[in-house]
Amino acid sequence: MPDNTDNLSKLAVSNQKGGVGKTTDAINIGGALNDRGQDVLLWDCDPQGYLTMGVGFDDAYTADEPNQYSAMLSPGSHSLGDLILSHEEFDIVPATIDMFQLEQELVTSMKGREKLSTLMEGLEGYDFVIVDAPPSLGHLTDNALLACQNLIIPAEAEDTSIRAIDILFKQIETLESNFSVDINEEAIVVSNIDYPLDGEQKEMLQWFEQAFGEHVPIFEFRNRAAVKRAFNEGVSIFGHDEECDQEDELRRLATYLIDNKGDLA
Repeated sequence: MPDNTDNLSKLAVSNQKGGVGKTTDAINIGGALNDRGQDVLLWDCDPQGYLTMGVGFDDAYTADEPNQYSAMLSPGSHSLGDLILSHEEFDIVPATIDMFQLEQELVTSMKGREKLSTLMEGLEGYDFVIVDAPPSLGHLTDNALLACQNLIIPAEAEDTSIRAIDILFKQIETLESNFSVDINEEAIVVSNIDYPLDGEQKEMLQWFEQAFGEHVPIFEFRNRAAVKRAFNEGVSIFGHDEECDQEDELRRLATYLIDNKGDLA
């Protein structure tokens, strides 16, 4: 674990719609922040473990306790140091296959939506924690949103994104009302864009700009095979030995997050 003790900025990457590049975005945003000299902890809160396995920790996904499953059930009896693994670009809190049981157990648990907040108490040594939330709206996603209270929304340039974002915002409004918190949308990341744009993509990029452009920055990530190859190698595109033209857009997002770090703590 790094020695840096600056104020911690926590970001949830969340969209209950699957296939929008959520996990790939989380890994590459983490890589971009690391590339800018930031100490980053990636936290895989998705029972499917795509982030965990995507950065090469397949064995951790099936590891016995102590793991994230047991820690979420009993946060006060676990040390975060027992959960954190080191990676060449960032540290990782891996998901575990046991977490498939966790959703239902959190429903019946006291303060079941606040377990992750409790588990993160006292966490230091990082500039950013990026939580990859599950592609669903349940207690695990609620835990991620309440623990971070800052949100990056991954989306695709297709009309189904409108409905998905509307549902996500309704869930956020419910959490804000029930828990007296403010959950802030920090960025929209539109992924898997293909040029030349087709009609639907053009219309959706215009919709994102009209709906969010005045108050939430929008970043566009093009569909690139180099990003997939980096993922298959267990690294972000910044840890891969292949240049990619999307690095500049990721650096722009990282710069925005660093420049606004005081608002994210």
